Amino acid sequence: MTVFLRVAVLFILTAFASTAKADSNPNVIIIFTDDQGYSDVGCFGAEGFTTPHLDRMARQGMRFTDFYVSQAVCGASRASLLTGCYANRIGMFGAPSHASKHGIHDDELLIPELLKKKGYATAMYGKWHLGYQEKFLPMQHGFDDYYGLPYSNDMWPFHPTAGDRFPPLPLIEQNKIIGHNPDQTKLTTDYTHRAVDFINNHSDQPFFLYVAHSMPHVPLFVSKKHDGISEQGLYGDVIREIDWGVGQIMRALRKNKIDDNTLVIFTTDNGPWLSYGNHAGSARPLREGKGTAWEGGQRVPCIMWWPGQIPAGTACNEVAATIDILPTLSEITGASLSDNKIDGLSILPLMRGESGAKSPHDVYCYYWGKALHAVRSGPWKLHFPHGYRSLKGDPGNNGIPGPYIQKKTGLELYNLTEDIGESTNVAEKYPDEVKRLIELANRYRESIGDTLTQKTGSELREPGRVE
Repeated sequence: MTVFLRVAVLFILTAFASTAKADSNPNVIIIFTDDQGYSDVGCFGAEGFTTPHLDRMARQGMRFTDFYVSQAVCGASRASLLTGCYANRIGMFGAPSHASKHGIHDDELLIPELLKKKGYATAMYGKWHLGYQEKFLPMQHGFDDYYGLPYSNDMWPFHPTAGDRFPPLPLIEQNKIIGHNPDQTKLTTDYTHRAVDFINNHSDQPFFLYVAHSMPHVPLFVSKKHDGISEQGLYGDVIREIDWGVGQIMRALRKNKIDDNTLVIFTTDNGPWLSYGNHAGSARPLREGKGTAWEGGQRVPCIMWWPGQIPAGTACNEVAATIDILPTLSEITGASLSDNKIDGLSILPLMRGESGAKSPHDVYCYYWGKALHAVRSGPWKLHFPHGYRSLKGDPGNNGIPGPYIQKKTGLELYNLTEDIGESTNVAEKYPDEVKRLIELANRYRESIGDTLTQKTGSELREPGRVE
């Protein structure tokens, strides 16, 4: 064989191997925090603490500046992430507790079930919140391994204002309760160590890893090694520990030489719980926080990282959402969706930074329970008349919440490109936009309902239930 022929063969084999590796199904990691504010990441404007690992992830990947959850509350938001549906379409509302008799339905296709069609190993470590009874737990919905809390970490006897409502907080492994009222200073580290072990043990096959941190939801806890390391006190320490966990996961990917075939997504379930004051995050420069349809409730920080696929150091300003992750993974892997209607759409062109790529959503809905509080289309956001909670005076301090009052908004239009803080209502100035947005909203009212306009919806599905 001539030197030229040997070189040509080597080039072809190398190109084939490179293409095969690029085309193989990527590992997928979703890191999902709890009640983290829009500006609680360094690259989104954090003050008083740093997030070096998340910032590095952003420098090597893409920030999504206009990224949304489906509802500004824990359980509903998580149901949407894993199913690709607005939460009210599948009957998942609020924040289910130990007393709830409903949870995710067996007929819903969740991300781990989707990816198992393509041979993925799956694991979840952290907060579940899609139902407490065994039939609703992660092991029955596509996960091979699970360790964590079935619901929020404040649903225990030590709640500052409602402790008598809750029994001891269960810690679950697989389907078994292995303890109660766990030492929460260990949770972030425990979830991280299990995530790293899972990566080390599954580096030779595609995997899906879902790390759903219990923090920074109150009550705040941090390990000794991270206590006192930020300028912002306990809240900053908690975020620093989460950031450390991100770094450990990224290090494990590099160590196992699978970092170039892994998609990592970091985001959170809703905005900050502002009534907790110094134990809450910040949605700056957005208005309000958790539990509202203002931007501070449903717009969240998001970073995506996938070497060779997502262009490094970029930002996407198009509307995207957690409901888009499942259909995007379907497109990436070729795993087929179920026949159930979903609301999410693939955002792969946005992730790849394709020229001229636009949001797949002509309208995005802000629901609270069964009520449609607002819609967004392009830069325009229209609030429908509704009540919402807002702080009454000063927020709380050191784990004790401050009081809320009820306020009301009318039919209000905002241009989010020019007025991200939703401070200037321009409904009278742009009546055609108001009319257009109402027409778009009506489409969803007919499909999934709206109690504000007495629409029941014709395409709703029931949650799972137990007697």
